[in-house]
Amino acid sequence: MVEDIVKSLGFLCLGSRFRRIGERLQADTQQIIEELGVSLQSAQYPFLAAIDHAGPLTIGELAQTVGITQPGATRTVSQLLEMGYVDMQAAAEDQRRRLVSLTPKGQELIDYSKRSVWPRIEQAVTELCGGLSGPILEQLAAIEDGLAEAPLVRRGNLDKEQKL
Repeated sequence: MVEDIVKSLGFLCLGSRFRRIGERLQADTQQIIEELGVSLQSAQYPFLAAIDHAGPLTIGELAQTVGITQPGATRTVSQLLEMGYVDMQAAAEDQRRRLVSLTPKGQELIDYSKRSVWPRIEQAVTELCGGLSGPILEQLAAIEDGLAEAPLVRRGNLDKEQKL
C-alpha cells in the first residue's frame, strides 16, 4: 500500500487533512440527502437552516451567518430562489434591504429535514466520532480511518421515514 503522505506529515498538512475530511463528509452527507429523496446540495442546507432559525435575513447576514463570502451567498440564494425554497422581498422598514425568507416549499423541506435528514446525518457523524479521544492528529487519523471503513451513508440508520 502507498503511504498517505498528508497523514504522515502531521501538523505540516493539517489544513489539507481538514479539507480532505471535509470533502469526504460533504460527499457522504450528499449521498444520505439523496437517499432520503431530497434534491438539494448539502452546502445549501445551512442557508435554509439559518433562515429557519433567525427568520428572514439579508444576503450579507446569510453570508456572515454561514461563514462564506457575499458573492458565494448570492449564488446560493439564487439557486434556492430558482428551486422555490426561498423568496426575496424588500424589507418593510427599508425598501433598499432585500430579505430572504423560506417559502412554504422551503418550510416543508426544513420540517422534513428536521425529522429525517438531519438526525440521520448527526447520528452518522456521532457514530463516526463517538470513540475519539487523544491528540488531534490521532483523532483525525481515526476519523479518516472510520470513513474508509464505513462512509456516513452506512452509519446512523435511523428508522427511515417516507422520502420527501
